[in-house]
This record gives sequence, C-alpha cells and structure tokens, in this order.
Amino acid sequence: MNYSTVTKGGDSLVEVKRSKFIGIIRAVSSVSEAEALIQGERKKYHDAKHHCSAYIIRGIDGAPDIIHSSDDGEPSGTAGAPILEVLTGAGLKDVCLVVTRYFGGTLLGTGGLVRAYTDAAKAALSDSVISEMTLMQQFGIIFDYTFTGSIDHFLSNKGITKLDAIYTDKVEYKLACPEASFEEIKKSLTDMTSSVITINKENLVYTPVG
Repeated sequence: MNYSTVTKGGDSLVEVKRSKFIGIIRAVSSVSEAEALIQGERKKYHDAKHHCSAYIIRGIDGAPDIIHSSDDGEPSGTAGAPILEVLTGAGLKDVCLVVTRYFGGTLLGTGGLVRAYTDAAKAALSDSVISEMTLMQQFGIIFDYTFTGSIDHFLSNKGITKLDAIYTDKVEYKLACPEASFEEIKKSLTDMTSSVITINKENLVYTPVG
C-alpha cells in the first residue's frame, strides 16, 4: 500500500509576541527514531521550556499505525494535537514533527497557542519535500561501460528508478521497478547486452515516486 512521507526535512521559525516557535520535521521509521529526534531537539534547545511534538509510524503487516502527540507542559490540546493535525491533514506516515517554544513573556491564551503551534508546524511542512512511497522491486545490474548509453536510455524510457550508481572497472546500478515488470525488464537488459550483464534480484523496498 502506498503512503506519503517527507524525503527532505523542513525547518521553520515563527515569532508571536516575542515567543519563538522553532519547528522541525523529519522522516523516521520507528518510535525510537522519533523519540531520538525529540530528545535531540530538547538537547539542542536545552534552555527552552516546551518541546511539543507528534509522530505517525506506519503499521507493518496490517498492524495499526502508531500515533503519538505531546503538549510537553503546554495547556492540554494546545500543542501536540495541532501539530498532529498538520501531519494527518497532509496524509503523512513515518514522520515526526517537533516544535520548540521559547516563552517571550506574554501569555498567548489557548487559541493563540493553537494558532502558533499550527503555524510553526505548517511552515516546517512547507519547507520539506513530500514524496509518495510505493513498494518496488529492487535489483542491481553490473555491465561494461560500452552499454552505458543504451542502458541509460532504456531505463529512462521505462521509468525505472535509479537508486545508486558505482563506477569502477564496470558500471553498477542499484535500481527499482514495479514488481510485475521485473522479468520483462530483466529479459530486455539481457537481450540488449547479449547476456553480458549481471542482474541480481534483491528485496521489495518502498521507493519515492514523486
């Protein structure tokens, strides 16, 4: 099942009545990674009082998603819930968003806090790059340099994702394609190179497609 996440993190700074709200959003793959990100922000801004957060970890093999939010000392529902709403509204999974607040001396009230945390979360999200992730067949190919042009042209035309490239005495690509297309692609590459190519089928992996 496809899902969306951030493939490039985002940051933000929102100031409201001298209170500063510092937002950060990153991709995470587990609760421990999310908690490590939160603790990292807590350590980085150790003199700030509030480090409010939310994360959504994608459930594996039919398990429910793990959804968590924290007001971290702010009035209940004024910080964690608005941050979480930004994530759910964008349809994101495997993501954590933290907003650190430096108090500026003026009370903002519950409505003001909700708006400020929402704005900081949205600004961090806007600074990030979101991609749809789809389950793809990963595979590696190793071939002579003489085939580089024709193989690159073939990969481009077929919309095959190039994950990595290594150039030594031969060319080695790490690729991903729809699982159903693998055998056809394997045959085309084999025919194109007169079988002078090594093709290694690997795991199914979630790969960004946009």
